[in-house]
Amino acid sequence: MIVYFITALVLTFALTAIFARILIPKLRGMKMGQKILDIGPRWHKSKEGTPTMGGICFIAASIFIFATMAIVMNINGVDNGIITAVIVMIFALANGAIGVVDDLTKFKNHRNEGLTAAQKYLLQLISAGLFLAALKLTGNITTELSIPYTDISLDLGIFYYIISILLITGIVNAVNLTDGIDGLASSVTLALGAFFAVIGFTSLALPTVIVSAITMGACLGFLVYNFYPARVFMGDTGSLFLGGLAIGMAYMINEPLIIVIVGIVYICEAASVMLQVGYYKLTKKRLFKMAPIHHHFEKCGWSELKIVGVFSLVTVIAGIIAYFGV
Repeated sequence: MIVYFITALVLTFALTAIFARILIPKLRGMKMGQKILDIGPRWHKSKEGTPTMGGICFIAASIFIFATMAIVMNINGVDNGIITAVIVMIFALANGAIGVVDDLTKFKNHRNEGLTAAQKYLLQLISAGLFLAALKLTGNITTELSIPYTDISLDLGIFYYIISILLITGIVNAVNLTDGIDGLASSVTLALGAFFAVIGFTSLALPTVIVSAITMGACLGFLVYNFYPARVFMGDTGSLFLGGLAIGMAYMINEPLIIVIVGIVYICEAASVMLQVGYYKLTKKRLFKMAPIHHHFEKCGWSELKIVGVFSLVTVIAGIIAYFGV
């Protein structure tokens, strides 16, 4: 199991870094540069023109390495859980495809807004519904929802799918919101991947170990070029793919609610946006200096490196706490 883990992590890391080195000049040549909104922090204007859609690098590396590892596992007679892992990778890829459409729409329209919120959410709903349907048809989920830190499982019937769709789309979009400063989404997801790797080793679930290793390798490889100061951004292409992996791994261990704990940074990012909008509508005042919350800390004087370090540490601590709830 350790050999599989190290192999998947190292190869995904290496391929992601290699692909990024090749792709960045091509993206720059195609003028696929990030547009920076005027409402953002003024110092972010210096980032305008940085190539985006870099998520293609780790998506390609992740899919290639996973397919290779799946073939190797099949040859070696390891088939327990492979189907679930395949479904999770396809789901992540589907979300990445939504991100590609969104990013390309931005460049086509020469603005920082791609698909409308309704269009994007509709595609995400379809993706989440097909994901759950695939898990159900292959016998990999029931309608019982496990409650962390207890032995309680609630049979919610049809409501299980409603809650799941809201949770899945919520987390995917929350990861997207987290991708707002150099290296943040990659670093936080790296820490989250490490949590699922530990769970995989503890439960002797090889497919979970491999998917978590691929997640970690993808994030590490991308950080080579995305760590401050970033030479490339992942775009919605990459953040939606990582969101699919994050929530997908929670379903792989049959503990979907655990993502609320280990993914607390994602939750806070999304919650800060909702609170900001709701508070402003009620009072015409801002609750935070800017949302998502990483921008609030920026405006409080925190450097991007400090935010990435603190948010990643929070995820590590959350992972330790979440470990005892599985």
